[in-house]
Amino acid sequence: MTTLQYELGTLLLDGALGDVSEEWPGFRFDSRTKQWRAPGFCYRDVVLKAIEDKKPLVDRARVYQALELKLQQPIIPRPHQSEALRAWQQQSSRGVVALPTGAGKTILAILAMVAKQRPTLVVVPTIDLLLQWQNVLKNFFGMDIGALGGGWKDIRPVTVSTYDSAYLSIETIGNRFGLLIFDECHHLPSTQYQMIARASIAPFRLGLSATVERADGKEEMIYELLGDLCYEGHIREMVETVLAPYDVVSVEVPLTPEEMAAYQKARGTYTAFIKNNRINFSGPEGWQDFIRKSATLPGGKDAIEAWREQKRLAQAATGKMDELWNILMKHRGDRIIVFTQDNAMAYQIGKNFMLPVLTHQTRPKERKQMLEYFRAGRIDVLVTSKVLNEGVDVPEASIGIVISGSAAVREHVQRLGRILRHQEGKRAVLYEVISKDTNEFYVNKRRRNHHAYQRPSQIFKT
Repeated sequence: MTTLQYELGTLLLDGALGDVSEEWPGFRFDSRTKQWRAPGFCYRDVVLKAIEDKKPLVDRARVYQALELKLQQPIIPRPHQSEALRAWQQQSSRGVVALPTGAGKTILAILAMVAKQRPTLVVVPTIDLLLQWQNVLKNFFGMDIGALGGGWKDIRPVTVSTYDSAYLSIETIGNRFGLLIFDECHHLPSTQYQMIARASIAPFRLGLSATVERADGKEEMIYELLGDLCYEGHIREMVETVLAPYDVVSVEVPLTPEEMAAYQKARGTYTAFIKNNRINFSGPEGWQDFIRKSATLPGGKDAIEAWREQKRLAQAATGKMDELWNILMKHRGDRIIVFTQDNAMAYQIGKNFMLPVLTHQTRPKERKQMLEYFRAGRIDVLVTSKVLNEGVDVPEASIGIVISGSAAVREHVQRLGRILRHQEGKRAVLYEVISKDTNEFYVNKRRRNHHAYQRPSQIFKT
């Protein structure tokens, strides 16, 4: 008789085993403890192998049972949610679903929970999202929902955790859940976070994201740990029925002569180092190669400083403040979110225009009050760096103004998603204020190859 056990994120086999390395998926001999050991995520394959080969297996790894989950209020899924759920189930209830912000990823997750009837761990990136998910799940299931993170350590059959807290606890709770749901699953490939999926035995897994693709190409790791991409919904296909119709407007702002001279000087130093040391940014290792060589080769320190300076000059161009004022005046009375790349720019805008600023430095109580005031219309404009990029539900926002950001397509699609939640008669506008004749312009041009931008748009030059 063979016994399967769970220990600190791994599976152990005891008994008359024979050549375990060939008979049981994922197992390797641990010379330290003289035992056969496998990662927790191999649990499903091991059990299926035992059933297929009719091998007797005593399962002491799993400590959960089926969980009765009944909806306290009806859900009528939209067609894309039904299609996504069906595709996930046809893929053995393992896989990744990519849906734009506002398309109902949380409702899809609830439908998946009802379908599987298993204890569920939902993993989210922020405390704001933890509280948001906890509230929604409590409303739909009429039961207390556990929380792990932000000072809470309340583990229940249905629990919502931050990525950070799940990583710290997964070795002790990884055998208590049959379904894992990763919200914003593009975070998963980080060295620490992937351990959440590796140490859990959950046979059923669902990854949710608006944009799964990563600049480093590590989305393949997401598929390895959660299952393949099984459904993808595009923003342009959901406009009018699911999402608000929208326009994307690029506003090109010239640098002042002094800013342009400083930009070209910094850009020249940076590009000279790139060319002289044959650094190729076309592949995923280009940035790492630049960092490595700039740390060891002559002129590297100057190149790094020049890169930062040319980026700062483009992102903080003087003319952007004038354009921001023009847009704010044009949309007086609308609910507006202003996005920046860093906190310093956000606070500068807040100071210049006497606007509330929400960043990662904002205390939770103050952040909650700001969002409540914004939803209620007591304030019309919020300035933020990156804290509103994902996860915060702000359906009232209809205007987004991107003053600065990273080169990542995901970030801009997420920001677009912040203003696309459907409301009757709403038409959203995303303004991207970019510095003309700088790298910002070319990054913006490349970004428009994404399907979210493949619709009529406008370019304003000032």
